Amino acid sequence: MDPNDSNVLVLDPREKPGIVVRKRWQQSLLTFLMVFGPGLIVMEADNDAGAVSTYVQAGAQYGLHLLWLLLVLLPITYFVQEMVARLGVATGKGHAAMIYERFGKGWGRFSLIDLLFVNFLTLITEFAAISLALSAMGVSPYISAPVSAVALILMVVTGSYLRWERTVIVLCLLDLTWFALAYLCHPHWSDVAYHSLVWRLPPGRITGDLIFLIIAIVGTTIAPWQLFFQQSCIAEKRLRFADLKWARLDTLLGATFTVFVAGAMMIVGDFGREHGIVFADPAQMARALVPYGGAFLRNGILLLMVNAAVLGATAISLASAWAYGEVRGWPHSLHKTLREAPSFYAVYIGCAAAAAGIVLIPRMPLQLVIVSVQVFAGLILPSAIIFLQLLLNDHALLGDRWVNRPWNNWINWTIIVVLFALSLLLAAQVMLPNLIH
Repeated sequence: MDPNDSNVLVLDPREKPGIVVRKRWQQSLLTFLMVFGPGLIVMEADNDAGAVSTYVQAGAQYGLHLLWLLLVLLPITYFVQEMVARLGVATGKGHAAMIYERFGKGWGRFSLIDLLFVNFLTLITEFAAISLALSAMGVSPYISAPVSAVALILMVVTGSYLRWERTVIVLCLLDLTWFALAYLCHPHWSDVAYHSLVWRLPPGRITGDLIFLIIAIVGTTIAPWQLFFQQSCIAEKRLRFADLKWARLDTLLGATFTVFVAGAMMIVGDFGREHGIVFADPAQMARALVPYGGAFLRNGILLLMVNAAVLGATAISLASAWAYGEVRGWPHSLHKTLREAPSFYAVYIGCAAAAAGIVLIPRMPLQLVIVSVQVFAGLILPSAIIFLQLLLNDHALLGDRWVNRPWNNWINWTIIVVLFALSLLLAAQVMLPNLIH
């Protein structure tokens, strides 16, 4: 078989060609399947335990009235992560490495320390959610937290990026179950369509709780770790400029899927509201819904909470390990074995093990940790996106073809300004709860 034949698609330059395609659409499909992954994972992993709580709470408090906000956020999430994909393809390096290279050690350390700190706090909340959900199913936290940590470690120490990616994609697709749960709640689909398309706030006066929840929804849609994670993923896959259109499609599909899953979570929360259920977290709501939705609905919510936390935990831990490995100059690739990249894997393992251990500390103020995550993540998000925006306007780095166009800059600076204002409001509202009554 001639490897120069245009009908032969080489999956890896180190492998012998083995797939013959006869038509252009087949080649396009196979190329997309090779590129596919980082966009879906980075988006759906952000539907983590905190996001589940936020979206379910939105439905429980305000019904379907905030569904439109999710559709507004869809293009925002795409534009931000498209910049990340473009930068990753153009440089072949991770986000942390680029900040160090282009802005110096001072700004590099600032962004890295902030990232690692907020990531670790967020990781604690993921393990807290796992313990909470499985406790509702009769599993002790002293079993669920260590077992989850071991499972997360085993996912990455195989020395194969592709194996890890396939596993995580399966976990992402398990979130399709949210659509089944939403269907079991028997919503009025005309109301779902109406509130998705009509921009209208819930009836009544604007309260601090409503503003806080809107800001939380916006904040949970884009997180700082996403910028670092997707760019490192793209560098791991060694994508080239010819792959960029498929990376963009991957990102768009991921953003769309994530927004629709979030909408299904709101529908489930609205189902609890219709039955007058008051709850402090989704696990409580799941138990209370048994008389109305049966054991399948309860178990589905609880297991999807665990799935969301596992997705978030592996992505966040890897974002930290990749970023730290990049700036330290360590071997930092899932293509390498534990023996070949011990320091890189040590960061990942250490993060997972420490977060799981902290959750088991008696009387640990987990609520304080959750609040701290919201504040710190909100504060560093605008600065992280500003670094990204400046990098995407660096002609020396990207050349004239791949830098942002004027319309890109108008959209992106608008997003940055809005996110900055909302982040400040979120921080102020958390630290001064009586600021808005």
